[in-house]
Amino acid sequence: MANNSYSGVKNSLVEANHDAEFGCTLKELRSLMELRGAEAISKLGESYGDTQGLCNRLKTSPADGLSGQPADLEKRKTAFGENLIPPKKPKTFLQLVWEALQDVTLIILEVAAIVSLGLSFYRPPEAERENCGKAAGGVEDEHESEAGWIEGAAILLSVICVVLVTAFNDWSKEKQFRGLQSRIEQEQKFTVVRGGQVIQIPVAEIVVGDVAQIKYGDLLPADGVLIQGNDLKIDESSLTGESDHVKKTQEKDPMLLSGTHVMEGSGKMVVTAVGVNSQTGIIFTLLGVNEDDDEDEDEKKKEKEEKKKQRKSKKQDGSLENRKKAKAHDGAAMEMQPLNSDEGADAEEKKKSNLPKKEKSVLQGKLTKLAVQIGKAGLVMSAITVIILVVLFVVDTFWIQNLSWVKECTPIYIQFFVKFFIIGVTVLVVAVPEGLPLAVTISLAYSVKKMMKDNNLVRHLDACETMGNATAICSDKTGTLTMNRMTVVQAYIAEKHYKKVPEAENIPSNALELLILGIAVNCAYTSKIMSPEKEGGLPRQVGNKTECALLGFCNDLKRDYQTIRNEIPEEKLYKVYTFNSVRKSMSTVLKMADGSFRMFSKGASEILLKKCYKILTANGEPKVFRPRDRDDVVKKVIEPMASEGLRTICLGYRDFPATEGEPDWDNENDILSGLTCISVVGIEDPVRPEVPDAIKKCQRAGITVRMVTGDNINTARAIATKCGILLPGDDFICLEGKEFNRRIRNEKGEIEQERIDKIWPKLRVLARSSPTDKHTLVKGIIDSTVAEQRQVVAVTGDGTNDGPALKKADVGFAMGIAGTDVAKEASDIILTDDNFSSIVKAVMWGRNVYDSISKFLQFQLTVNVVAVIVAFTGACITQDSPLKAVQMLWVNLIMDTFASLALATEPPTESLLLRRPYGRNKPLISRTMMKNILGHGVYQLIIIFSLLFAGEQLFDIDNGRNAPLNAPPSEHYTIVFNTFVLMQLFNEINARKIHGERNVFEGIFNNLIFCSIVFGTFVIQIVIVQFGGKPFSCVALTIDQWLWCTFFGFSSLLWGQVISSIPTSRLKFLKTAGHGTQKEEIPDEELDELDDMEEIDHAERELRRGQILWFRGLNRIQTQMDVVSAFQSGTSFQGALRRQASNSSQQQHDVTNVSSPTHIRVVKAFRSSISLYEGLEKPESRTSIHNFMTHPEFRIEDSEPHIPLIDDTDAEDDAPTTPVSPSPNMNNNAVESSNHLLPEGPKPGTPSAPGSPLHSLETSL
Repeated sequence: MANNSYSGVKNSLVEANHDAEFGCTLKELRSLMELRGAEAISKLGESYGDTQGLCNRLKTSPADGLSGQPADLEKRKTAFGENLIPPKKPKTFLQLVWEALQDVTLIILEVAAIVSLGLSFYRPPEAERENCGKAAGGVEDEHESEAGWIEGAAILLSVICVVLVTAFNDWSKEKQFRGLQSRIEQEQKFTVVRGGQVIQIPVAEIVVGDVAQIKYGDLLPADGVLIQGNDLKIDESSLTGESDHVKKTQEKDPMLLSGTHVMEGSGKMVVTAVGVNSQTGIIFTLLGVNEDDDEDEDEKKKEKEEKKKQRKSKKQDGSLENRKKAKAHDGAAMEMQPLNSDEGADAEEKKKSNLPKKEKSVLQGKLTKLAVQIGKAGLVMSAITVIILVVLFVVDTFWIQNLSWVKECTPIYIQFFVKFFIIGVTVLVVAVPEGLPLAVTISLAYSVKKMMKDNNLVRHLDACETMGNATAICSDKTGTLTMNRMTVVQAYIAEKHYKKVPEAENIPSNALELLILGIAVNCAYTSKIMSPEKEGGLPRQVGNKTECALLGFCNDLKRDYQTIRNEIPEEKLYKVYTFNSVRKSMSTVLKMADGSFRMFSKGASEILLKKCYKILTANGEPKVFRPRDRDDVVKKVIEPMASEGLRTICLGYRDFPATEGEPDWDNENDILSGLTCISVVGIEDPVRPEVPDAIKKCQRAGITVRMVTGDNINTARAIATKCGILLPGDDFICLEGKEFNRRIRNEKGEIEQERIDKIWPKLRVLARSSPTDKHTLVKGIIDSTVAEQRQVVAVTGDGTNDGPALKKADVGFAMGIAGTDVAKEASDIILTDDNFSSIVKAVMWGRNVYDSISKFLQFQLTVNVVAVIVAFTGACITQDSPLKAVQMLWVNLIMDTFASLALATEPPTESLLLRRPYGRNKPLISRTMMKNILGHGVYQLIIIFSLLFAGEQLFDIDNGRNAPLNAPPSEHYTIVFNTFVLMQLFNEINARKIHGERNVFEGIFNNLIFCSIVFGTFVIQIVIVQFGGKPFSCVALTIDQWLWCTFFGFSSLLWGQVISSIPTSRLKFLKTAGHGTQKEEIPDEELDELDDMEEIDHAERELRRGQILWFRGLNRIQTQMDVVSAFQSGTSFQGALRRQASNSSQQQHDVTNVSSPTHIRVVKAFRSSISLYEGLEKPESRTSIHNFMTHPEFRIEDSEPHIPLIDDTDAEDDAPTTPVSPSPNMNNNAVESSNHLLPEGPKPGTPSAPGSPLHSLETSL
């Protein structure tokens, strides 16, 4: 074999200089890959002769690839680098600690604690101490007063605890994310030829000189030069921003770049650059992914300044705008997934921030809003607490006791004020629910980890939670609902319909020869049938499953396709038209010995039969095939097959005689006509056994399942009935793609939302659909306003062409086995087993996340309400908070961190699928939860206040109220604290149910985390009370007292039963809380601006909204004034329009003409109102639907919304350089901004042609 000689040469050449060993250096290859098209070809010719020469220099063989010997691979890695991009260093634990320390409330606490520490060391002389008022004197014991520093130190210690816990959580989250990312990358494999064998290796293993096989749907992992290609088209938009597919041939443009997508065809390439030296790698290096500071604030500031500059330059430079837009179109270069590295996590983040953001996840939106509201309330309460305490103290000391302020007493007074301040801050700490974001993170991270076991690989965290709200699933048929193991079960050959696979003897010999040859050469050479893995198992199908079914059919006919392929290797195929969603067929041309050509075609039966004009008869001779015969075949063969759920494929051929010369291969329509039909086969793809059950569950859970498939409508209907998507007696509709398009488009061929709204609620099956139809359907359902709630749509896809629909959907599922890289790239979740029932699991987990957060909220808010009220009233009445600062921090720790862990990790149950989806606007806190929160709050307050004001009589102990400064801890207050904590612990068990269920213990032992946390907290509480002493302001309690405290705690479980007996419907006064910000509430300009910011700052938004309305008002007034003045200057609108041309020329020459800008402005206003609708139909956008396809997210991210200021418009109108021409953009700013202000604005199909000119002005601005 050839490669033996290679390896011999390699082993003899062991030199120190690695580059010298290969005939070209890293630098030469890098510069070669930077060229394109003709330049690249001439450079290849000059330097290497041709691709064969390049292979020789790289010591590889185009046919057999590398030898694959470890020593050789190592050398190549040393000389040309490895195929990975070094990962960005993760944040160290210390960095995370530093970040956790940035929390404002913690900083306030630290400061207060330090001041308190400092003051506690000050000892005023005893005598003067008496003169400073009642509160200061009367310390029983000298030793006690020296322990004043303990409180400050304890606060600092507990702050450190909180910080460490937060940092540890962040750290483990990051670690998990990286683990997930590397798992995604390890799964990415690529096909290469080594030692003459075709093998799949992880992307990171690819080296320079490897011969890689590329096919439809691949994401190229390295740069290379094409050795052989069939009809290869590449989408290079991720690198160049050009959305048109680039045709790659050896003669014209053989350069293939990493990070680009193969959209059509197949071929082989020799790898010339990997890792950081590939085009993607170079871009990543430029972006500085390896530096650590892209997280830093100053970077963000710089970016913002840059944006401002860009915004200014945007007005001057339209071409920049368009270049930007082209880049933005595909998330710029960041779209490319890193080749293989942990860097993935980072790129993922970046990619997410660069792609037009899906709206911030619904749940996070609601939580942020709720947390802000609670925080504000807490701030107010804590401020009032401090003020009341200070006022009471001052009144008591200087008024009632009638003392004057003495210099010596100042430090003592300050000590009091610091103590009050600390109480205030602790109220704030308890009120601010910093556990909320933590709970979401923990819940999502936990779910994602567990979903891996359920075959869901989650790429974007928020997809998991969105899935819980899903109301519709648009699923593919093949592979998702069916097993994707195809076999030919019926055939129509030589005018005979065989209901099972025929014997080879029954088929005329020349028909059989044509059939076998046609199948062998006209199936991709990457599809093959391998021997079974286990003895007696089914043969393995590798590659395209439909083609595998046909190859299996050859084997069933006792013929071997591999011998034919060995005679006619892929290089000898004269021309290949690969399968794509437009052609719906594949054809291969062979050059015969006599100079004639023979073309074999296979494809969807109803499409290919229309192109047949002959058919093979019973004796194997072709005879004329008339339309009448064709209808017979359709009725008698194809429809019966399809109604049994079989996919029908037609096989045909055509001869081009040598006498007619070589046909024009580019004229596909002519080439693909005049075929002779060899056979029609029916391929069975059985429904997965678990699918009907899964679909039933979905329907019960209020989720509509729709099937979108490329198969014909009868097959689709049969499978949908088997799955349970269509039930007998339902009035649901099945449509074909053509009919669907006819119904949703108006006379002009534009899509109208109203028309879609008439169809989608009843639509269950869409057959013979193109990817565009799928995207249209998904977009139509999402944009629809017919249902009372916005639909949340999940979509499954496996093909390259499903990318736009997957991106548009709320959650995109890609197939892990059958899916192409492009589909995986566009998806949110990858189904590792391609199974529909895994989607149902995802729904369960998604709903579970939602419920976990609600459980945590119910618990947290009860604690918040009680703790804040107790601290507040206690402080006001007794001048000291019953719960001390350190105790509050402990409560805060258990209720925030531990409770979020305990409640956020509840496993999902089947009962989650028995209710309908919540919908996007459902409040987080339902009325039932509100009832629970208030009910338990009332119970706890009654108990605490009884203990606080009557505890000394009940337990026969000393009164702990009104203790002087630095007094020792009292039994009284210890009992209050202990009871409080135990009530929270038992209430945590109550919080496990949020829908008013009675049995709160159900399934409690399935959650070990919960049990261990509750038990652990209880043990620590015992330790704190018995041995906490001064730092925790606790005294050891007796067994009796402990039993009482536990009894009060346990009673909250009984009280819970009382609460759940009260029907919620009776309590009309209860309000819900935690509504999400509805999309309509936020003006769209802001949504665009918010894309810059990860989180939404609600206060800032309020302010900004004001400004925008103000500008809008001014602008509107100004426009009206312009219109009036335009009218006054004696011109009608028609005149103004007529004068448009002359005005524009005047304006260019004569800037002093005052009246022209007004006309122009009116004209402009006019044009902008019209072009709102035309903007979607700009000449370059071809048709609107095409536009949606090439820019699946129709929001143009890079340009900021332009809110015209008053002088802005004038400046623009009077600028002499601005011709008023309908150029794509530049001066027509209104058109431009309309694209953002209405991100999903008026559909091209609904030009609400406004009645009056004035009206149009109003709307345009």
